[in-house]
Amino acid sequence: MKVTNDKTENRQAYLTIEVEPAEVETATEKAYHRLVKRVNIPGFRRGNAPRVVFERHFGKHELFHEMLDDLVPDVYRKAVKEQNLEPVAEPQLDLESEEPVVLKAIVPLKPLVNVGDYKAVDLKPSPVEVTEVMVDSVVDQLRHQHATWEPADRPVEFNDLVTIDVESTTKGEPFVNQKGVQYQVTAGNLSPAPGFAEQLVAMKKDEVKEFNLTYPADYPQKEVQGVEAAFKVKLIEIKVEKLPEVTDEFAKQLGSEITGIEVMRQKIAEDLKKRVEDRCKRDFEDRVIEAVTAMSQVEYPPILVEAEVERSLERNLRFLQSTGQNIETYLKSINKTIEQVREELKPTAEKRVAESLVLGKIAEQEKIAVDHDEIHTEIEQMVSTSTGDKEELRKALESQRNHESIEDTLIARKTIQRLTEIAQSQKEANKEA
Repeated sequence: MKVTNDKTENRQAYLTIEVEPAEVETATEKAYHRLVKRVNIPGFRRGNAPRVVFERHFGKHELFHEMLDDLVPDVYRKAVKEQNLEPVAEPQLDLESEEPVVLKAIVPLKPLVNVGDYKAVDLKPSPVEVTEVMVDSVVDQLRHQHATWEPADRPVEFNDLVTIDVESTTKGEPFVNQKGVQYQVTAGNLSPAPGFAEQLVAMKKDEVKEFNLTYPADYPQKEVQGVEAAFKVKLIEIKVEKLPEVTDEFAKQLGSEITGIEVMRQKIAEDLKKRVEDRCKRDFEDRVIEAVTAMSQVEYPPILVEAEVERSLERNLRFLQSTGQNIETYLKSINKTIEQVREELKPTAEKRVAESLVLGKIAEQEKIAVDHDEIHTEIEQMVSTSTGDKEELRKALESQRNHESIEDTLIARKTIQRLTEIAQSQKEANKEA
């Protein structure tokens, strides 16, 4: 076997592997002895047909490709060992020639990570602030959630809830046709067409209005892009939102522990503070990770990004399925192909891969590890917050593969915590200096 390392770039080794005829013959003979026991050849007991007869019956070309199933993995392992390479994933293998047998292999290599001086990172978390305006905004949301709708004896205004009969056509064919449908007249509403809500404003009860609307060229539903639709709308009823007054009685509806307005506002402020603290914490962690990654040098094979893109795509597909959608409908609604979606996911995937590799290297340098008890505690936490079959989930999480995944997650979490502590201590040290 002759192995040539043609080049190494992007953490991939490009190998040319030429296999000696004797190795090919040995592998072919092995494949023949394996296959001859599986087929019936007239005139011979199973397994006793001579190879020349077997090849004539089975096909020489088919035997050759069966032989490759044994030969290729074996010669690849030998080539990698001979070249002292450290693959991190399966290679891309192509048969360049059959006589002699020549293989081309693209071997993904172990990433190279040179971490910068992460102990010099000088950052601090954003201040946590909860204002009265923020509390007021939540109170307004609660009022809308508990609002009632009452009939109005006036023309339609934005944010009213109307009952309408709708008839429409596109290209002379029936389009949206519904009777007694409720519709909230919201400015900028794109359904059933951009400008539809605006056409309803100022209409009166029992009024009938006809109008045409043209869908823009970039409308999410591709089949109506640029299409003109003719609408006929009859207004049946107008309702206006009646917001409840902010009183002690209103506050008591929000929870048994809430005794009045002041307690309600205090509870809202506490909840807001926790959410803001969590958001600031995540933001600070992201900024620290980005800073450390930016000062580091990372080289990795493209296959790592491809794998991350596929993981992201799989997560998105699972989410779509959970909402009752399928990928075809979703792609149609956004007017994109699956390949375009993959391409859009690529920048985020590249960022995740680089950050993950840097965090892994820092974990090594900081000697960060987790023990069995920490993994067990994490599993129990995941089980306790699950709404499904807890025992089934616990059993699944106890598998070796999930143990390793949980271990990696906990190590990453500890590493991020260590980096944020370093960044904050550096800030304090600079203040003292």
